[in-house]
Amino acid sequence: MFEIIVPVLTLSGLGLIFGIGLAIAAKKLCVATDPRIDEVFSNLPGTNCGACGMAGCMGFAEGLIQGTCTIEKCPVTELQKKIEIAGLLGQEVKQKVKTIAVLHCGGGKRAKHKFKYDGVKDCIAANLILGGHKACVYGCLGFATCVRACPFGAITMGGDELPIVNEEKCTACGKCVAICPKKLFSLAPIGKKFYTNCASLDFGKAVLEVCPLGCIACGKCEKVCPVSAIKVVDNLAIFDYEKCQNIGECLKVCPTKCIVKRSNEDITYGTRSAT
Repeated sequence: MFEIIVPVLTLSGLGLIFGIGLAIAAKKLCVATDPRIDEVFSNLPGTNCGACGMAGCMGFAEGLIQGTCTIEKCPVTELQKKIEIAGLLGQEVKQKVKTIAVLHCGGGKRAKHKFKYDGVKDCIAANLILGGHKACVYGCLGFATCVRACPFGAITMGGDELPIVNEEKCTACGKCVAICPKKLFSLAPIGKKFYTNCASLDFGKAVLEVCPLGCIACGKCEKVCPVSAIKVVDNLAIFDYEKCQNIGECLKVCPTKCIVKRSNEDITYGTRSAT
């Protein structure tokens, strides 16, 4: 009996000592969490898109509490929710102009191919092979990598093999901007309706040889704009949205219809609509 009692008492004593040690360690080493984190997190969209640069919405909530980021960095959270979070943190919400993702390519099926591509249907993979199968090295490859990257379902592929951005769903998270190997997306103020539907930096003749809707750097848009909101830089018409007033004279004079007007329903090329 003694041979049994001694080991049992020994193990019980060791268990008690270890338990007390763990309890003390837990109390001494525990990291206190700010109760506001859960409240802030509950007001975030929970999409974990990473557009804020943090590790998901919980990481963003922690960053807000720690002061390493600001609520304006989240393009997804609705304004009212931002105001509630800012009030919780004793901050003010700085108003930002709403932006939307814009694709700068009108080629699609209209653009020529330089070879037949029979590989993985992914823009990044296709771009690794001589810059892709499109004769225009700046053009959209049409394999919907941006569609798959968008966490909000705001991009779909059109019948002309070009991405279409849904203005109502787009949150300007920038995922499409980051993932496109041709860097064809930009974030433009949603109130500005005109933009250049091309990204080619080639000379006019070379552009027309591969795509009928490319910018040929003729300068007509620059000359006709009454507020000097367009400049031709490196053979490409560039908009200055701080100056642009949506007048639309540029749309009328563009000979290749590469300047377009964005709308919720379609893209208007000059005096005709894209089909």
